[in-house]
Amino acid sequence: MAKFRLIHTDFWKNPIVLEEMSPEDKLFYLYLLTNANTTQIGIYKITKKQMAFDLGFSMESVQTVMDRFIHHHKVIRYNPVTRELAIRNWGKDNLYRAGKPVMDCITSELKEVEDTSLIQYVSEPIQKQEIRSLYISFCEQVRIVNDQEVINQHEDDTYLETVSEELEDVMPTMQPENQQQKALDQDIAYNSTMENPLKKNQQDVKEIIGFWDDNGFGFTHVNAKQQLLSWLDDSSFLQPKEMILKAMNIACANNKRRLSYVIGILKNWENESLLTIEEVDSYHENQKPVFKHRQTTQTFPAGRAIPVGFVLDLTAGEE
Repeated sequence: MAKFRLIHTDFWKNPIVLEEMSPEDKLFYLYLLTNANTTQIGIYKITKKQMAFDLGFSMESVQTVMDRFIHHHKVIRYNPVTRELAIRNWGKDNLYRAGKPVMDCITSELKEVEDTSLIQYVSEPIQKQEIRSLYISFCEQVRIVNDQEVINQHEDDTYLETVSEELEDVMPTMQPENQQQKALDQDIAYNSTMENPLKKNQQDVKEIIGFWDDNGFGFTHVNAKQQLLSWLDDSSFLQPKEMILKAMNIACANNKRRLSYVIGILKNWENESLLTIEEVDSYHENQKPVFKHRQTTQTFPAGRAIPVGFVLDLTAGEE
């Protein structure tokens, strides 16, 4: 870790800094560029609690200013799961010299990044071609690994579909009363969305695209966004927007920010006839393993059974 960081005097001429940032924003930006957690690659781990402690801010103030930097200024990204922060223009302002020591350091630090979408995010403004190519090579390696995971996932899905078809032959069908109740619930949910559907759909699209862009799924993946949005109209979900956002949240939590992963989750839910958030939560809650405590015993020479895990002082009362 470096002992110092250089800040260009042009920092104060940046139009975003000059015209859009408050004094609090400027302090926060300088902190992000110079704090002890910073790395050579512009991606590093840091918690909001540490930011609040170092700056003397409240946790609420840190959350508010981070939201401005992510959504308004658009100069950083933050993964709340891995606690990794990426600075958009770090490479442009700091990585203008190559050489073996620098390249070795960058390579070493890139290997430690958990959210690899942040590597792509920082690489785009880098002007030094040799360094930018190094970032891109890591993105390409991750893409190859992800493609293989997709292939493996497809193979697993094929197996699960076969098993599911076999189970359908032996599982009892849903009772007529449950079918009627489910149909009634679908009609109620459908009718509740009929009021001003165009406005509702536009808002749903805005929320999904905003989540996609803000959480590292890829700004330029227009085709992927279109495929995902098709689930708003073409799925059987009663809460399509909520289901899509939940699937994307799961993808973020597992660091699998890919369309194929999100679609795989949605297809599995449809196959299981899980059409609402409540049904998904209930289903996964029922899938959690239940561990029962079983007390075992050991027989000691004196013939007494003592539960394992308890300590018995056999010398008590002896001189």
